Amino acid sequence: MCNAVKWRLHVERTNIAHVAISAAAGRRRARGDFALSQSIRRAIDLIRRSAEHPLSLTEAADVLGVHKSTALRILQTLESARFVRRTGAGTYVLGSGLIELSELALGSMDLRQFAATHLRVLQRETGHTVHLAQLTGDEIIYIDKVDSPAFDAVKLPSRVGRAVSIYASAVGKTILAYLPTEERDRLLSHVSFERFTDTTFADRDSLEAELARIREHGWATDNGEHDAYVMCVAAPVRDSRGRVMAAASITAIEVISNLDELKSSLPLLLETANRISHELGYTPPPPTDRGLSDARRPAGQRTPADVRTESMDLNA
Repeated sequence: MCNAVKWRLHVERTNIAHVAISAAAGRRRARGDFALSQSIRRAIDLIRRSAEHPLSLTEAADVLGVHKSTALRILQTLESARFVRRTGAGTYVLGSGLIELSELALGSMDLRQFAATHLRVLQRETGHTVHLAQLTGDEIIYIDKVDSPAFDAVKLPSRVGRAVSIYASAVGKTILAYLPTEERDRLLSHVSFERFTDTTFADRDSLEAELARIREHGWATDNGEHDAYVMCVAAPVRDSRGRVMAAASITAIEVISNLDELKSSLPLLLETANRISHELGYTPPPPTDRGLSDARRPAGQRTPADVRTESMDLNA
């Protein structure tokens, strides 16, 4: 047999071997992918079963198709995410984590879309940066931001998707103030209070007093409590059931606008927050002067509705 033929046979055998190895590797990957998808499916089944009735460890192991020790580890992982909850009887039921996720999905599905126009009108009217923040899990997250041209030289540290201090920010304190006591206690139990500036509410007692003032007035301030040069006022946004689910704010650096000057825009901010809440199905009580004693609208000041109407006229 000539060398050329021998070489051809060698190449063909090598190719066949490579194909066989690749096929075997593909089968192993497929088996691994199948096993992973099967595990995920079983975990989903387990969560669904826990929503129907309390599950014992034995029942959980049967649903998962694994040994009890493995089932226990999976349950502990789900419990740490609050997807299931262990009862006093040692059984497992649906946890609050999934309920929060479902409510968040329903609430945030249209929140940013419904709020967008109102936030941009507010920014044009005040000239300051406007934020929208929401409680997501255990964090307050910025979900929208409309920048002010005045901040081209000095950028604010806020970013959409970034968490903000729960106790040293106007939006954080606004949302915190209206949470049920049990939920507020749970969130604050994880907080290590730190004094960022001289105005930070760096202990639970002083913070609780501040939250009581926020509930009384209906709005919050940030007097440089995290960043000494940042001033802010915030107002609550409510869902169809009247629960505070987010907060809208007006922010400025102190050299551009001090806190008292920002407070003059509170009527516009409160009206904007009410309009967003209305978009979400909330019907506010009749307007009163409560909380506005130091933030009256100056004579002749336009409202967001006025600006919106003017914009519609210009576009007609």
